[in-house]
Amino acid sequence: MNERTLQNLLNECGVTLYDTEIVNENDHTIYRIYITGDKAITLEKCSEVTKIISPIIDLDPPVDREYFLEVSSPGIDRKLSTLKHFKYSIGELVKLKLQDGTKIKAKLLGVENENILVFDKTDKENKKIPFSEILKARTYFEW
Repeated sequence: MNERTLQNLLNECGVTLYDTEIVNENDHTIYRIYITGDKAITLEKCSEVTKIISPIIDLDPPVDREYFLEVSSPGIDRKLSTLKHFKYSIGELVKLKLQDGTKIKAKLLGVENENILVFDKTDKENKKIPFSEILKARTYFEW
């Protein structure tokens, strides 16, 4: 199943596709679907979405072997690997590692074309960082 079809199916469930991944854990293949929405993603919502999409995904499986389907919220501490992920996370705290090795803790202010706009908490200044220069990015939460 392609991403567009999956997104349309999830839209029918009242949620938005955040990301997918296929991982191997304890000799099991897991197909994870991360969802977001206007409301908080609850365990009940994940269960509801799983029941709806599982039989449809089985018609066009993501892998050619036995797998387990997991539907989950991406969580508070989540990776940001696409511009879409950054757009979903505006207003949150982020940790960035740039291609040159620089590490930045910042508040995500926005996305402008192919640039990420942040307020660097260390330098106390706004920065525009080209998305192509970001090696790793995650949201984080300060307690």
